[in-house]
Amino acid sequence: MIRYNIYATLCDSYSQYIHARQIYNEYWGNSDSPKLTEDEFVEQQRKDFIDRINRVPFDSIPADRGTAFNEIVDCLILGQKSEKMIIESDKQAGTINAFYNGRNYTFPISVCREFSAYYKGSMPQVYTHAVLPTIYGDVMLYGYIDELMPASVHDIKTTGKYSAGKFKNHWQHVVYPFCLNQNGNMVTDFEYNILLINERRDRASYETFTEHYAYDADEDVPRLRWHVESLIEFLEENRGIITDLKVFNLHEK
Repeated sequence: MIRYNIYATLCDSYSQYIHARQIYNEYWGNSDSPKLTEDEFVEQQRKDFIDRINRVPFDSIPADRGTAFNEIVDCLILGQKSEKMIIESDKQAGTINAFYNGRNYTFPISVCREFSAYYKGSMPQVYTHAVLPTIYGDVMLYGYIDELMPASVHDIKTTGKYSAGKFKNHWQHVVYPFCLNQNGNMVTDFEYNILLINERRDRASYETFTEHYAYDADEDVPRLRWHVESLIEFLEENRGIITDLKVFNLHEK
């Protein structure tokens, strides 16, 4: 019997929460006037994580920008129009515009084509799932793979700040290969394909980076199990304020 339903990016969000103090010191440790104290930042991360569990709607320009870019790339790969947003190309300006959630996001055609060409032959937005046994019962892990190639898994990231290894504490590069392997697809190679957007007053510049990870079941599954069990302990400790019961494999009353 499935006891919990946990999606891949929820594992990422939990990792961000448990590493909150490290993140704070990396970004604001040397600041003379940080917006929040370290304890306030940790508490904010806790609140944000609970909101994520409860699927509280939130407005985020960076998140929407990433969604827009992802959709443009998928539409170019599939050669079809988007059903999620309005996408228009401006050949004179050399850009593609995506209108999403009341905002316009603009990307160079060259960058969009670079990504779509890299994924030629891929299957975009592939749903995958598998059961992970834990000491607290069986957990259904699931999520959507951005781009599934015959021999590799890819996740597209957009960011305004990047340093090498930024996504090493994320879990998509473990969860997705685990799920695929459990279903007979023995893919082990995973890439985060990163678009760094340097925004300036007059224009933006773009750089691309890749983080490659090789899935090793012998090493990664025990780590994944420990992380998921820790997440479950958090869920149970905060059960009284968790309103989205799907995570407990329960239906709303």
